Amino acid sequence: MKFSAYKFKFYINANHAIYLGGVLGDNHPHTWEIILDTIKIRDDFVQFDMIEKKVDNYFSVFQDADINKIEPFTTINPTLENITEHFKNTISSILWENGWLLSVIEVSETPSRSYIIDMSDDADKIKEQIISSEDNPVQKQAKEIAKRLLSVK
Repeated sequence: MKFSAYKFKFYINANHAIYLGGVLGDNHPHTWEIILDTIKIRDDFVQFDMIEKKVDNYFSVFQDADINKIEPFTTINPTLENITEHFKNTISSILWENGWLLSVIEVSETPSRSYIIDMSDDADKIKEQIISSEDNPVQKQAKEIAKRLLSVK
C-alpha cells in the first residue's frame, strides 16, 4: 500500500424541509448517512478514533435537530446537494488541520438516495502543492507520502 486510507461512516437523525418552486415543503425526518473517504497524509501514528471524535463533534450540532434552523441553512435551501456541499467544506477543513485529506463524501437521506462529491482531482493538486511548497509542520510530515500518492494512478 502506498498510502493510508480510511472510510468513516456517521449517522445523523435530523429533519428538514426544502423549497420547491419557492414553496416550503413539509418538514420531515431522515436518518442521514455520511460516508467519508479519507487519506492520511502524515506519516506518523494517529489514532483514527481521534478523527472520528472531531467529525462526530461537528455533526452533533445536527443530531436530532431541524436543519432549516441551523446556519447556513436558515438562508440556504437544505437540499441533499447543498447539505453535502456544506459538510464537504467543513469536514475538509477539520481533516486538513489534523493531517488528513477528504477525497470523497457521500451523503444519503434514504438508503436508496445518495449524493456524492469526489475531490480526487483536488486531492492530487493539494498533494502537488505540499511537495512544491516550503516545509511547515504538516507539509514536512506529509511530503514523502504525497510523493508516493502522486505516483499511484
